[in-house]
Formats: sequence, C-alpha cells, structure tokens
Amino acid sequence: MTNTLSIGTVMDAVIVSPKFQVVIPKNIREAMELKAGERLQVIQYGNRIEFIPVKTIKSLKGFLKGMDTSFSREDDRV
Repeated sequence: MTNTLSIGTVMDAVIVSPKFQVVIPKNIREAMELKAGERLQVIQYGNRIEFIPVKTIKSLKGFLKGMDTSFSREDDRV
C-alpha cells in the first residue's frame, strides 16, 4: 500500500516478519540508491522508527562542492 504525502515523499506499508525483519520497498531502495549489504543506522524517534544510511567518509568527498560560503559578519564579530 502506497500513499503520497508530498513531492518526493512516499509512505509504504510493510509487514514485520516473525523474525522481526522488514523489506524496504523497491521504489524507496532505488530512490535512496541502497545496495544489498549497506549499513543503516536505526533510530527510535518517539513512536516511529527511522533508518538512516551510514555513509563512509570517502563517499562524502566533494558533497559540498559548489556551496556558497560567502556570508557577512556582524561588526562586533571580527
């Protein structure tokens, strides 16, 4: 069962197996570019569970490229 919440956000229902396993739906795996064996951090946040992909330092190289680093300081912060 799939429900669209907003642009780019999809909510899918999954079933917890007797071994407490869940299958991440294909559309989410593809959108997140998840691969078999990839590590996910599991966080309980209130009454929900969040899965966050664990990225290596090497994979993060260049992810800030093109970021605007200009800013203005207050006069008393020089």
